Amino acid sequence: MKKILSMIALATVLGFSGLSFAEDEMPAVDAPVATEAAPAEAMPAEAAPAAEEAAPTLDSGSTAWMIVATVLVLAMIIPGLALFYGGLVRTKNMLSVLMQVFVSCSMVSVLWVVYGYSLAFTDGGGLNGYIGGLSKAFLSGVTSESLSGVIPEYVFLTFQLTFAAITPALIVGGFAERMKFSAVLVFLALWVTFVYIPIAHMVWGGGILAELGAKDFAGGTVVHINAGIAALVGAIVIGKRIGYGKEAMPPHSMVMTMIGASLLWVGWFGFNVGSELAADGTAGLALVNTQVATAAAVLGWILVEWIARGKPSMLGGASGAVAGLVAITPACGFVGPMGAIILGFVASVISFWAVTSLKGKLGYDDSLDVFGIHGVSGLIGAIGTGILMDSALGGVGYAEGITMASQVTTQAIACGVTIVWCGVISYILFKIVDILIGLRVSEESEREGLDTTEHGERAYYY
Repeated sequence: MKKILSMIALATVLGFSGLSFAEDEMPAVDAPVATEAAPAEAMPAEAAPAAEEAAPTLDSGSTAWMIVATVLVLAMIIPGLALFYGGLVRTKNMLSVLMQVFVSCSMVSVLWVVYGYSLAFTDGGGLNGYIGGLSKAFLSGVTSESLSGVIPEYVFLTFQLTFAAITPALIVGGFAERMKFSAVLVFLALWVTFVYIPIAHMVWGGGILAELGAKDFAGGTVVHINAGIAALVGAIVIGKRIGYGKEAMPPHSMVMTMIGASLLWVGWFGFNVGSELAADGTAGLALVNTQVATAAAVLGWILVEWIARGKPSMLGGASGAVAGLVAITPACGFVGPMGAIILGFVASVISFWAVTSLKGKLGYDDSLDVFGIHGVSGLIGAIGTGILMDSALGGVGYAEGITMASQVTTQAIACGVTIVWCGVISYILFKIVDILIGLRVSEESEREGLDTTEHGERAYYY
């Protein structure tokens, strides 16, 4: 543990020391931000007609698609992620995982409209590099008439709400089967506030990583690396499950896990394609990339599993699908279909190694392999975006003056900032919650199962 903390401390120094030169790079914001138009009197008179022509107008087709995309992402969380995780734990902990996902989604939804949206997507003044302001707290000033790009601002903020809701729900898999329900809720509320929202602002809300030119189309850094690192820290801080490495802990229902994985795959089109915030050609590119990357990842995982273990498994196919979905998330609007296939295949193979070999060597108990799949594949996807977006490789190409080397460097810095920010603050938050109410259930409760000891009911009655 001392070595891990020392590495995090060193990474903190290195990560933030690199930010000073980053701010001079060309700015690029991947997700449109709802902003108010400049006052007409501030513009030259001859520019006024042109400004009026350029004023955003509502696009009903894009609005209709974004409403569907929002619902698809919600379906990824409940029931998708809930069933995927629920099937992977033991019978005695099925309901506890369902509750953690279900209730955390509800809690974050409320926090988002109270202050989350404002802090992520408004100007933060002197602190704008790291966090937004409170000008739209409680959705102040947001009406049915206000727009974000070509869609209603209500639709935009609700779409972003689903991203904020799924990210902490992903973390649950890192400490499944051993953490108090009360501690889960307190930690996730704090984590969304001090980790997710600042990173979302840095990448999508006009903060330092947006100014640096980092490319994250739908959440490689904001969602997956973020969740993966927090899950890893939680698994280390809370410790291993009782009997881990000595007792068999197989998934109790691969059928539910397959259903959950399938819902994730379908819902992910809302996640990725919706991040274009319009129904256009780039949305079409994200659509095909999401499908082929995921398909290639399934094939990659079961192939390497077949070679290594002699048999391809349903769990392997589902895990490969999630690895591919994660890897293509930051890249789906920037790479070509052939690049997407490569990215998905490579990510699944490396994630297979992470969950079958790396985890055992390092000795941590990430219950549902959140770090091994979301963290590792998210990192591969974020870095791979900088390579595969090259027009010579079928991608959309780089901005003027940007080379593959400079874009990959930018991507690496964005990953580093996310890892350090999330790792350090997550550790602090886990410790605070442990001091206040305790993180872990008693040994007796853990052995009996969290369904009955935390919630007073069972998933199944025989």
